[in-house]
Amino acid sequence: MTRFSVVVPVHRVQGYLRACLDSVLTQSFGDLELIVVDDASPDASAAIAAEYAERDPRTQLVRLPDRVGPGPARNTGADRATGDHLLFLDGDDLLLPGALTAVDAALTAAGDPDVLLCGHDRVDWWENVRPGGDDLTGDPLAVTPAAWNRVFRRDFWREQELAFSSGAYEDVVPVHTAALRAGDRVAVLERPCVRWRERRAGSFAKTPGRAHFALAGRYEQLLADAGPEQRARLLPHAAAHLLAVLDDPGRIRQGDRRDFFREASRIHRAYAPAGTAPLTPEGKALATASFAAYEGLRKAETRRLRVTRQLRRQKKKLRARAMRAAYRADLRRPLDPHLAVYGAYWNRGVSCNPAAIHAKARELAPHVRGVWVVSSRNKHRVPPGVEYVIEGSRRYWQTMATATYLVNNSSFPGGFTKRPGQVYLQTHHGTPLKTMGLDQRRYPAGTHGISFQKVLDHTDQWDFSLSSNPHSTEVWERVYPSVAYQPLEAGYPRNDVYFTAGDEEVARIRAQLGVDDGRTVLLYAPTHRDYQKGFLPRLDLRRFAETLGPSYVVLVRAHYFYGADTGLAAESHPQLVDVTGHPHVEELCLAADALVTDYSSLMFDYACLDRPIVTYAPDWQAYRLARGTYFDLLSGRPGETPGAVATTEDELAGLFRYGGWDTAETTALRSAFRERFCPYDDGQAAERVVRRLFLSGASS
Repeated sequence: MTRFSVVVPVHRVQGYLRACLDSVLTQSFGDLELIVVDDASPDASAAIAAEYAERDPRTQLVRLPDRVGPGPARNTGADRATGDHLLFLDGDDLLLPGALTAVDAALTAAGDPDVLLCGHDRVDWWENVRPGGDDLTGDPLAVTPAAWNRVFRRDFWREQELAFSSGAYEDVVPVHTAALRAGDRVAVLERPCVRWRERRAGSFAKTPGRAHFALAGRYEQLLADAGPEQRARLLPHAAAHLLAVLDDPGRIRQGDRRDFFREASRIHRAYAPAGTAPLTPEGKALATASFAAYEGLRKAETRRLRVTRQLRRQKKKLRARAMRAAYRADLRRPLDPHLAVYGAYWNRGVSCNPAAIHAKARELAPHVRGVWVVSSRNKHRVPPGVEYVIEGSRRYWQTMATATYLVNNSSFPGGFTKRPGQVYLQTHHGTPLKTMGLDQRRYPAGTHGISFQKVLDHTDQWDFSLSSNPHSTEVWERVYPSVAYQPLEAGYPRNDVYFTAGDEEVARIRAQLGVDDGRTVLLYAPTHRDYQKGFLPRLDLRRFAETLGPSYVVLVRAHYFYGADTGLAAESHPQLVDVTGHPHVEELCLAADALVTDYSSLMFDYACLDRPIVTYAPDWQAYRLARGTYFDLLSGRPGETPGAVATTEDELAGLFRYGGWDTAETTALRSAFRERFCPYDDGQAAERVVRRLFLSGASS
């Protein structure tokens, strides 16, 4: 029997339907059937679904002769379903990558419960993605009552004779009924599985009118059919939902507010358990049917929020004014000749070139006290024994005003004033393949509002610009033009470990990652794309791992922009290891026998190890057009292409299946690549930098 039946009712969703259907059919968990129910849509939705049904035998199209609405259309799909579990997805929403793998694992772990609640996120018409906002750890009745954020055991659905209503708010009755009847056989998967689309126009949620009064009827039906205990449990959630709709101007017009409140109040008073007192002022207003009292609460809350925001703004202004005054006073204090301040990746923690310099300075220049700048949300990343200050704090401004040495791979926050006598080393954090600095002006889609004047102002603060190769030196000079700094061609300190780590260190790292001896380890590290929201790998990781076979392990490292929450854990497979949250990418490189990447600057660092580099570039043309590059990574010319190249999943799998990833030809390409981009890296870069910066250029 099929594991999942995914039912998609469609009506006027032609602009979104392909993405919806693709999100289902490209799931790494493929044991599914997709039932598309055409609700007499007047656009091309049915034709699109028919195309998919012809192409993929897992897809079937059901055509309804007349429009019945999403509820009855879902019922039609559910009647056709043969899977163990039912999922309902709207035609303009998305099933997120790895969702079915995660759902299958959660269902199995919970013993196939009757209902599985799933997390979701939201995307608006600007493609801004936000969390869904549901707390799945409490009462299931508090979760957004929708068809698409839960999975139903199909036998349970049929045994309980559940069905969606006809008309507006069609999912309220069946989903709440299911939650009530399932009892303790309700499980939770907090991982977002569905991306719910907020449309600018054309959706019921954005159409105000009295059709929304149907919600009161839905809850009246539920409460009338419920027993006393269930009624007491359901009523607070019903009231909260009704009041939320009441206060949404996109649903209830101003002139209809009083009537809607009266309906909500009538239902509340009719079904409130005898002798119970309302716990909230809003509940009291419903219980007494006082619309005036409710409006007064609403206005008072609005005033309270306005006053709170105003007080918060004033407090923030006063604090900023006090900070500026104190900072101006600190700027008159003498510089501390033994104080260095470090930062990396916009205050994300202790890492990259600044971390390697800091570590070497503690060894060779212990008289220099190093202090790191981190954001409050990243302070947990600071290792024990490392001194730090929180960005924007009083200590931060004191440190910035009096430190003699400034070391960063990005920039310091807050717009500090660089003083005469301060020495600023800009380490950068990669060799440029994509355009940087002023060159980005030709690619405005990826600049996201960058002020290039601020870029130049920041550049004028540098005294040294660290370079790992002549290519970088040339690019930095052009894209960050200033007479204030001089290039420091010393190599990248973060790469020293590639020359100093021995076999025992590599074995230790692999053991910590859970990698057995004798297995080939691949590090898959795709980069960020300016034109893409969130981590969406262009590689079916589970299928790739299965194709490689048990002798391989794939470490998956998403770009740091996405944080550790990438959803990769859902791609559960014994050969896949999510290492996005690992604090040191250098250790991952040491553990890997080969690197698979696209356009990440990690390739230039990994070349120091003289191990195979495979370029997987399925969207090279789009990337070049959107961001611009300094050379053609796929040209095959020595010094441009670091090794084997693949542009499709099949080509990539074929490289490892037939040995094309490591040949005499790829070795020659890698050698030329290393010669061009790693000429200064030899394991002593950090020492050269420390001696130049802190020890007046003293030689070893």
